[in-house]
Amino acid sequence: MFNCERMVTVRLLLAEDEKELSKALCAVLKHNNYSVDPVYNGQDALDYGLCENYDGIILDIMMPKMDGLEVLRRLRENGISTPVIFLTAKSEIEDRITGLDTGADDYLTKPFNMGELLARLRALTRRKSEYSPNLLTFGNISLNRETFELTSGEASVRLGNKEFQMMEMLLSNPARLISTEQFMERIWGYETEAEINVVWVYISYLRKKLSSLNASVEIKAVRGVGYTLEEIKC
Repeated sequence: MFNCERMVTVRLLLAEDEKELSKALCAVLKHNNYSVDPVYNGQDALDYGLCENYDGIILDIMMPKMDGLEVLRRLRENGISTPVIFLTAKSEIEDRITGLDTGADDYLTKPFNMGELLARLRALTRRKSEYSPNLLTFGNISLNRETFELTSGEASVRLGNKEFQMMEMLLSNPARLISTEQFMERIWGYETEAEINVVWVYISYLRKKLSSLNASVEIKAVRGVGYTLEEIKC
């Protein structure tokens, strides 16, 4: 049952291609009250990093499809300032310098102590929380991350848990296409038994609520691909 008194959860993206290590890290991080999205190659790390609003990213350097340095380079080029800690077997001082110069906030070599990783994550996410807004705003609507309320002027409506997560994704990435698969993986999880058309159902709910608020934005569909949040053109 959904708890209306929402705890503030720190959201992490974990990009690690060693699946057993990833599974172990996820277990420890979740035990320490982090919400973790695991991915196993550089391309997925880039896609998630661009389309999600994370409090921190743990990024391996040596990954298939795209290495961590290139992932970070592209994230920074796209204005993504999420704190990043490299977690890698590359321990030479030149590797550390390269990683930090690329835009990483911290660098931890394997093998590592889990307590040290947790301490470094706390330091990184504390710094981000100083400027991470509780309100997401686009057009004439605002979403309150603490109360789940979607507001326009004097009118407001409270969103359900999945509605909130979808609207948070859209508002964090206005005018950027978010695929149906990204909604499914982020909100329902990789191993969900839900049908993919559940995304359309919740998009329909959100459209009705935006309409009830006389919002100046709308959710547009790109057939067979995904959805974008855009301002309504007069």
